[in-house]
Amino acid sequence: MNNTTYTLITGASSGLGKEFSIQCAAMGMNIIMIALPGSHTDLLAAQLTREYEVEVKVLEFDLTDSRLLVEKLNELMTEFDITFLINNAGIGGTVAITESSLESIDKIIQLNVRGTVLVTQTLLPHLLKHKKSHILNISSMAAFTPIAYKTVYPASKAFISSFSLGLREELHHTGVSVSVVYPGPIMTNSGVSTRIVEQGMKGRIGLLTTTEIVMTSLRQALAGKGIIIPGFWNRISHRLMSMLPTETKLRIVSDAVKKEMAVS
Repeated sequence: MNNTTYTLITGASSGLGKEFSIQCAAMGMNIIMIALPGSHTDLLAAQLTREYEVEVKVLEFDLTDSRLLVEKLNELMTEFDITFLINNAGIGGTVAITESSLESIDKIIQLNVRGTVLVTQTLLPHLLKHKKSHILNISSMAAFTPIAYKTVYPASKAFISSFSLGLREELHHTGVSVSVVYPGPIMTNSGVSTRIVEQGMKGRIGLLTTTEIVMTSLRQALAGKGIIIPGFWNRISHRLMSMLPTETKLRIVSDAVKKEMAVS
């Protein structure tokens, strides 16, 4: 193992993961990017190496393959000195649960829940060896209320929230700082963008770019903040929604999702 430290980012090829890779490289961090096979992550890695003169390692494999995941992480820990873990990989979907396949439901649970826990638990002894290290887990504003027609996704993000905050308290007297970020709506692709625009002003409230979300997340996580909610309107929305009974906010949010499904 050399003396150069690395930041490990899961789901690094697109969306928030890609932006985390770019901004971490711009900050001078060496990066280990994990993405699905066929993501062409090596092209982004080469660009980051040229532009920011940092070391970038790419691994493309499916995080839901638990045996392969642990094997790859153990290999990484023998070769690289990892001091920052960003658990970004995740998947969602909007569909009535009776119309969703068992495979798609299981995929959400395997990736969002089991994948996050396995990566964290496997790397934790390595991170604890350092005087100072960080874990940043990506939850969602969806974690704050159950949502019809999404059911499994917000439940998985609520798990990430609970897991992260419990782990933060458990590691309170160590050098590992655990943070969890709750992004709101993001224009990550054309389909998402279209649905947000069709909702009008209501859909655009709290809307931030990936650049803004990642910039806020990195700054606050590296400063040791535990709970990160990017965007003024998202913080206001969270406070207002927390005052409502669960049944009321469940109905409000679920009705909005149902309308979104009707126009998509």
